[in-house]
Amino acid sequence: MSFTASGAPSVGRLSWSTKLLYGVGQISEGLKTGAFGVFLLFYYSQVLGLSPSLTGIAVGIALVFDAITDPLAGSISDRFRSRYGRRHPFMYVSVVPLAAGFYCLFAPPVVLSESASQWGLFAWLLGFAILTRASMTLFHVPHLSLGAELTSDYTERTTVVGVRYFFNMFGALLAVVIGFGVYFAATPDLPQGQFNAGQYPGYAMVISLTMAGAILLSALGTQKYALTLFQPPANWQRERSVMGQLWSESIEALGNYSFRWVFWGVLLVFVMVGVDVALNLYMITFFWELSGNQNLQFFAAAPLGVMVGTLFTGKLTKRIGKLPAVIWGVGGWMFCQCLPILLRIADLLPVNGHEGLVIGLIALKFVQGLFVAQCLVSFGSMIADIVDEHELLTHRRQEGIFFAAVSFSSKCTTGLGSVFSGFALDLISWPKGADIRTAADVDPATITQLGILYGPALALIGLFSLWCYSHYQIDRTRHAEICAELERRRGTLANA
Repeated sequence: MSFTASGAPSVGRLSWSTKLLYGVGQISEGLKTGAFGVFLLFYYSQVLGLSPSLTGIAVGIALVFDAITDPLAGSISDRFRSRYGRRHPFMYVSVVPLAAGFYCLFAPPVVLSESASQWGLFAWLLGFAILTRASMTLFHVPHLSLGAELTSDYTERTTVVGVRYFFNMFGALLAVVIGFGVYFAATPDLPQGQFNAGQYPGYAMVISLTMAGAILLSALGTQKYALTLFQPPANWQRERSVMGQLWSESIEALGNYSFRWVFWGVLLVFVMVGVDVALNLYMITFFWELSGNQNLQFFAAAPLGVMVGTLFTGKLTKRIGKLPAVIWGVGGWMFCQCLPILLRIADLLPVNGHEGLVIGLIALKFVQGLFVAQCLVSFGSMIADIVDEHELLTHRRQEGIFFAAVSFSSKCTTGLGSVFSGFALDLISWPKGADIRTAADVDPATITQLGILYGPALALIGLFSLWCYSHYQIDRTRHAEICAELERRRGTLANA
């Protein structure tokens, strides 16, 4: 059954109001990713005392569920018909379970946190991590797919993805500002506010409500476009079971040469970023010994860098192309990750607490954000181009199944990132518990090992990512050929 129909993506430019209403929904994903990445591992292992490995395993198991639910949501939404369109119903359904699951994740019963047994706390983390991630999938995969449907213009797609990542990073920034600026702000009694266990439920409540509001605003704001886009045929019948269909479509998607390579490439990028985010709070607390307002400035720098970077990604890709922009972004991220650690190990930096060191670290994080924006935005635009190639080759228009892979990759930021970070901390015998609060409480050799893991060891993964990206084959000329052939085919079908 062919999926090609008159409801193909529009070719013209979109109004800025449309782009903004679409993009604002990504605040929810940014809030979730920011809170998961910065606080989840630290909260459960360092504040509540759960083993870092068990924390990582719980988040990793939840990620396994994502490996199933993400493509499932993509496949089902690709085929869904309703008077509200094929994407929006899933976005609406996600709101309540997402807000409830996220709140409970950061508000475990006191009896669990005070119990000598860690398995109750592990079960609570696992259950609500799965619920939160599955609920976000219901919104995130259809929302990403919707963005690819709104336009087929090669350059405009990069702009749409840029707006999406701008709001995504705004959400991540908001998670940090609400955290360190309000709930975990330094006090005379507790200079390291992130150790205040009683503040996490209130923080989670604010984040939950903000996520729900962002999803509803985006869904309601773009609802009018739902029925102008592609809808599957009314008489379409599934050829096999749900899981059989899902397996077939996933294999078919991975059969696309360009998609297969960029998927593995960005997966490695998200893992690198995930480990970076998961260990950041350990690094600034014990390696760099930042405190108070410095924490907020440090964590805000990278999201701000990404937000600024998205503003000129469109112009950069128009000048040099999408693939070179990705390579430029990954290489720059690696450089920024390694530089301060190597300089510290070589004793070429000022001592901790020096104003120049703090300013330098914050500035470098901002620059790193500028680089990563080029990679992530260009990648999102490349996937939309791959969807067009897939339609040309298979006669099926299936944004959902491809952007499910994008969603799964991005979740590896807080999934595999937390898994690897948890095992890495146990590997270097990192001490856990709320009584470990300063660098003086940790063996200096262990702190150095933390820096090596966070910097040079992590950046090496980027070399494999660059190798994967080098196999991508769709440039501007090839995409123009694909779109021309699709238009010819649609015209033939319309006149048949």
